[in-house]
Amino acid sequence: VQLQASGGGSVQPGGSLRLSCAASGSIFSRNVMGWYRQAPGNQREMVANSAPGGSTTYPSSMKGRFTISRDSAKNTIYLQMNNLEPGDTAVYYCNVRNIWNNGSHQDYWGQGTLVTVSS
Repeated sequence: VQLQASGGGSVQPGGSLRLSCAASGSIFSRNVMGWYRQAPGNQREMVANSAPGGSTTYPSSMKGRFTISRDSAKNTIYLQMNNLEPGDTAVYYCNVRNIWNNGSHQDYWGQGTLVTVSS
């Protein structure tokens, strides 16, 4: 599985960015695709994820400003980020989790795209 993320960059506080991630390869029908981020000195944290049926999950701290969407036909996910804050500065990674019927899973990661929020 290969993941290609794009859309990162620099933006002023209050601005918006849209990230994209296209996945290719052996992607199971039973999967979850999502976005994570890692700021310097911090652990990687989940931003949002999406299942093929359209269900989405956000940590409470991410609700409201971040919206994940998915084009399952293209195995592509998007992350719309609004009203960005300096604390959102991080490398954003896309993730695909293939899930077997027994519940075990395999994670794949993209190369990361840097988002910098600064005035």
